[in-house]
Amino acid sequence: MDMKTHWKSTLELLERAHRLREFTRESLQNPKYPDYRPLFTTQDEGTIVKYVMEVLRPFQYWTLWMSKRHTVTLHHFITVHNDMFDHMDGVMGALAKKKTAWKEDLFFAVKLARQKLSKYYAEVTPTTGMLLISARILDHFRKLRSFRKWDKGMDINPDDKTSYTTLNQEAFLKYVENEYCAKHRCVPVNKLETVPSNNLVPSATASG
Repeated sequence: MDMKTHWKSTLELLERAHRLREFTRESLQNPKYPDYRPLFTTQDEGTIVKYVMEVLRPFQYWTLWMSKRHTVTLHHFITVHNDMFDHMDGVMGALAKKKTAWKEDLFFAVKLARQKLSKYYAEVTPTTGMLLISARILDHFRKLRSFRKWDKGMDINPDDKTSYTTLNQEAFLKYVENEYCAKHRCVPVNKLETVPSNNLVPSATASG
């Protein structure tokens, strides 16, 4: 979901074609292109395109939402999948008894998409499930965002040494250095300005 997928590309292609539909019609009126006029989409085909766009829109939403995150996204795996399952179940329910050829084709396509998504979802084992839970608990960005809101509410500069944000950052880095790095022989947590230029392993501060 963090990558540009065929779902998103297909939707963008259809959206552009739909926006330019009237301009395409005008272009095909040119006497130079009589052979291409039958290729212009009919009213029914335009309806199909709009329906397919609505089916694909949630795929685009979650793709963009994930790609714009600047923090941990792993723990959103279940939320995203459940939302997509609900969306596809709704589409399939609406098309289940339709006998129009294109609606039957779309039902079949969504059904296959759901099966593929179910395959990925089934890979969430007790072990990987715990990984998702741990990612949620350890999402330091989310915690810092809460502290920044508190500082803002009290008109305190988050960079101030006495701010909740700074105190939390320092406590977190101290814990990582004393409790984690010491036990696992990691590179010590250094101040950003003291990290040597030839240090190939960034400190916790440098890596954000």
